[in-house]
Amino acid sequence: MKFLKFLLLFITVQVSAQQGGMWIPSLLEGMNETEMTNLGSKLSAQDIYDVNNSSLKDAIGHFNGGCTSEIISDQGLILTNHHCGFGQIQSHSSLENDYLKDGFWAMNLDEELPNEDLFIEFIVRIEDVTDQVLAGVTDTMTSKEKQSQISKNSNAYEATVTKEAWQDTKIKSFYEGNQYFLFVTERFDDIRLVGAPPSSIGKFGSDTDNWVFPRHTGDFALFRIYADENNRPAKYSKDNKPYTPKHFLPVSLDGVEEGDFTLVFGFPGRTNEYLPSVAIEHITKEFNPSNIEIREAALKVIDAKMKSSDDVRIKYASKQARIANAWKKWIGENLGIEKSNAIANRREFEAQFTEALKQKALESKYGTILPEFEKLYKDFAAVNIKRRNFIEVFIVTNELMQMTFRTYQFERAILEKPELFDRAKASLEETFKGIHQNYDVAVDRGVFENVMPLYTAKVDASIYDKTALTDLEGALKLLNGKQKDVIKKLNKDAAYKYAKPLIEGFYNTIDPEFQEKNLAISTLQTQYMTALMEALPEERYFPDANSTLRVTYGQVKGYSPRDAVYYEPVSYLDGVIEKFVPGDYEFDVPKKLLDLYESKDYGQYADSNGKVPVCFLGTNHTTGGNSGSPAIDAHGNLVGLNFDRVWEGTMSDMNYDPEICRNIMVDARYILFIIDKYAGAKHLIEEMTLVHPKKNKE
Repeated sequence: MKFLKFLLLFITVQVSAQQGGMWIPSLLEGMNETEMTNLGSKLSAQDIYDVNNSSLKDAIGHFNGGCTSEIISDQGLILTNHHCGFGQIQSHSSLENDYLKDGFWAMNLDEELPNEDLFIEFIVRIEDVTDQVLAGVTDTMTSKEKQSQISKNSNAYEATVTKEAWQDTKIKSFYEGNQYFLFVTERFDDIRLVGAPPSSIGKFGSDTDNWVFPRHTGDFALFRIYADENNRPAKYSKDNKPYTPKHFLPVSLDGVEEGDFTLVFGFPGRTNEYLPSVAIEHITKEFNPSNIEIREAALKVIDAKMKSSDDVRIKYASKQARIANAWKKWIGENLGIEKSNAIANRREFEAQFTEALKQKALESKYGTILPEFEKLYKDFAAVNIKRRNFIEVFIVTNELMQMTFRTYQFERAILEKPELFDRAKASLEETFKGIHQNYDVAVDRGVFENVMPLYTAKVDASIYDKTALTDLEGALKLLNGKQKDVIKKLNKDAAYKYAKPLIEGFYNTIDPEFQEKNLAISTLQTQYMTALMEALPEERYFPDANSTLRVTYGQVKGYSPRDAVYYEPVSYLDGVIEKFVPGDYEFDVPKKLLDLYESKDYGQYADSNGKVPVCFLGTNHTTGGNSGSPAIDAHGNLVGLNFDRVWEGTMSDMNYDPEICRNIMVDARYILFIIDKYAGAKHLIEEMTLVHPKKNKE
């Protein structure tokens, strides 16, 4: 295929060290391997990905479909971020056993806590199936016809794949639909909580420090995979045993210094590196600001209530973190795009692309792409904003509106297929129970009053006094009875009567218009990707992130966010003490940690300067989904745990700039220090394999 010819062409022309890019681990031989070596790696491509022998990829797990985790012992001990396991820690917390506030440490296997619906998935192998998936797809087909053929081909091919009974398959699109890969996976469902520091360590700095450096957050948590008697995936059972992995990561005690090689291995969620300038301009100047405003309005209420009530703090901790995370990220993204002059630079690149089309006589084939983007985005902007605003109000920030939205979906489903009534009813009941498990009416009403005016002029907060949905017992009573009676009761409920016309507007007008216009843009983006590689084959093209396993490599390196300011690449425990504010929910410090600092009881975890390192910076190209990814040294050992990016570098989802894009990692020695010296969980330290790769080298 033409695409593969172009792929081979640009693979052969670039051999210098490059930082940036999210590379498919099964395709590292050659250029990527050379680049990693030039950056200081001692690993071969086969060390990282091997189907026939254990390799690094066997230690990397997709944590609950949204984060990354890694195995760090031969007994299935799992390391991931505190914020990735936050929901599980919260679910086990209560006012009596506040694991969010106090932390949790299982001192033996019997004390480890099971977690319903938590899973970790591993990649068994990756195969290029582009030819099979695109068989019969032609340029004369419409977008819908192409997608129908691709789906048909994918399903047919997956049915032929050789795999074990407990394994699964998925086919994913790359390069905007120009290439396809099959992933054979193994999913483990018995995952138990082993240890988590208190939020004053695991979430230290909270919103203020989120997305910024210097960072001093011990953002880690420990879980364990359990398997059946044959070491295979199994649902929870008291008879299950700790999983014996194909590979686990040794942990380096030697730490990092500027210039050290770092490899981040994980499941990045989504990037859009090949957007046209008009798209970046729309996102940062129109789309992001409207959503920032909505989340800011919600956070104003939630933050105030959390500070005044421990009960609300526990209930809303996970929700607040989820809302605040993207809110601050979007702000930083906008700042980074402006600081790096990304829109103007992208236009300059587009001018090069246009010139290349002329030189290669490709104008007639691709010359209308950029003007068409301008036209499409101008027409798309308003509905894109309105649709996302609806999602922010009805799904992300306000829980009563979320209940009405799910109720509408329920009503529509059973009207179309009455035979689904019992199943749909049970599903909605579980939704109501899930929301009410951590629900406060006063908080939610305050959020409603703040965010709803940003979506519609029709705001009626009195629905909170009249609806049954704000009380779990009342909400469940609405679902009692036969189908006709249930629908009648729902449509009489004050909140549902208020929200239903707005939800109908979303489904009948906003979303259909969005889907139609977005499809046109997606189709053009696929053509643009093909055109770029044909017109400018000397450029580097890594596939955008799509929640599949990727490798990104770089080095430990500081950066200058603005004039006369330079951030050293490593932060220390001294910085935690400097930021300490007694009683402050963001910057309080546990007394035991203060005592350890005063006594300098650091054990083997201090740096050569006698200080305990907390976090460090790297040039690795990461995004959401890389939370919990291991930072791996030149020899394949764990040196850190990825958890964040610098504020100005959040733009890397659209525009990676090696000058200011940095990922932030917890130093492995700080993790070990907290487990050992703070928690006293020495049995976990003994379970790991601690190594000295730098000292051994000397």
